[in-house]
Amino acid sequence: MTKTESEKANFPIDRGFTMRGIEITRLETFMDAAFAFAITMLVISVGTIPENYSELIISLKEIPACLCSFFIIMIFWFSHRTWSRRYGLEDMYTIVLSIGLIFILLVFMYPLRLIFSALFTGLSNGWLPSTFNVTSTGELIGLYAIYGTGLFVMAGILFLLYFRAFSKRNLLKLNQFEINKTKSKLIFLGTVSFTGFVAAILALILSETLASWSALTYLAIPVSAIFINRFYKK
Repeated sequence: MTKTESEKANFPIDRGFTMRGIEITRLETFMDAAFAFAITMLVISVGTIPENYSELIISLKEIPACLCSFFIIMIFWFSHRTWSRRYGLEDMYTIVLSIGLIFILLVFMYPLRLIFSALFTGLSNGWLPSTFNVTSTGELIGLYAIYGTGLFVMAGILFLLYFRAFSKRNLLKLNQFEINKTKSKLIFLGTVSFTGFVAAILALILSETLASWSALTYLAIPVSAIFINRFYKK
């Protein structure tokens, strides 16, 4: 759905980008509710209430894993919200992709929590407890592969959403600044998705000794973000 030039002139501008999706749609409401549900399911001691002080302390020690999971989910929510606000697209293609993003999120939210729980348990030598016990290096590598797959698919869906907006740049009347911002987002999301894919593959094909270090692959994400931002700022 396109807007006339007079309507576009009334759109708010955020950091140089015209916000074409200022109206809250049913799809956006559904997306917000689904992300809120996913975060609710990650709440500390979900399904149980501490019955004494010791259990309360154990529950509080789960905060780091919960916080990391919460942070990653919010990154995906914010990225989708930014896409929705900037482009205001809601055709069948984008609806299917958005629903697919929610489905993958609900499938991978528990593996997301478990991998951080296992990570902090290992780093703290058991001081930060985990309700999920990793009994071997092979199981930890399996978690790495699951996490990488989830990141690959979720970032890939966001990439497709931004690519859809880029393909509609003439219809949306994006200016050069907005086109460059869209390109930078595409490159970054493509990098994130590809990094998740590579990390998952390395975890599956390498020996246990090498595969346990496959998580270092994710260092490519912040490094690439720095270079992408510097390039497009020029």
